[in-house]
Amino acid sequence: MNQIKAIGFDLFNTLITAEPHAVDEALRRLIHSLVESGIAIESDAFSKAHMEAALRLLEETKRDGRETHNRFWISAALETQGYDVPPDDPRIAAGVDAYFSIFLERCHLIPGTREVLRRLCESYCLGLLSNFTHAPAAMGIIDQVDIASFFDVILISGAVGYRKPHPFIFRRLVDQMGVKKNEVLYVGDDPEADIAGARRAGIQPVWTTCVQDQNIRAAPSVLSVSSQEVDINVPRFSTWEEFFSLLNDGYHEANVSRIEPLGA
Repeated sequence: MNQIKAIGFDLFNTLITAEPHAVDEALRRLIHSLVESGIAIESDAFSKAHMEAALRLLEETKRDGRETHNRFWISAALETQGYDVPPDDPRIAAGVDAYFSIFLERCHLIPGTREVLRRLCESYCLGLLSNFTHAPAAMGIIDQVDIASFFDVILISGAVGYRKPHPFIFRRLVDQMGVKKNEVLYVGDDPEADIAGARRAGIQPVWTTCVQDQNIRAAPSVLSVSSQEVDINVPRFSTWEEFFSLLNDGYHEANVSRIEPLGA
């Protein structure tokens, strides 16, 4: 078995969660911002159009992997309401900032995550690879939960221009971590973006089901549109203790320090 030198992580529902009603509040803040800027929209009609635009444009990303952005969703939704507002309009930019402001307040680390990252970074190169359309907001959230210092590499799809499951962004992660793809584990919760995506890029995926198995309350996301099932042969864990066991029993090499389980 190849020596594992690096571990990549997804962000949402892998390391952190957003509170259950964060998305609803984000949409309310977006609508309030647009109305305050002089764009008179009806809340329910705009919300429906915004969701439809988001799903349509996210589906289009599967063709070539190129990332979409919230400004396009908003512009498309406004068009259905009779407004011709281009995606680069300052009023839309303000709306995007308003939308994401709630996540700086309502995102939290999954219990035990900080200690896990602290221990892992002593023995492995760590990377963070997240599908997140608006990179400044993602970096703000990462800073808010105070985990940036644990990672050697942080890649946000909105900054890279490609999103998982496209192999390009996984290859970028491997290249920036300075290892070979068979020396990397990638940990994520999404069957399509994380598990199938990593495998397609030649990287060993590890599936985390901590959030669902531990009944951790988290916000649903329009960005999670996967219905793909996970191969039963993909390693899976429900607790961080199980992840340490997987590392030590399945991927441990004599010249890599053994990671003691939490609470040791």
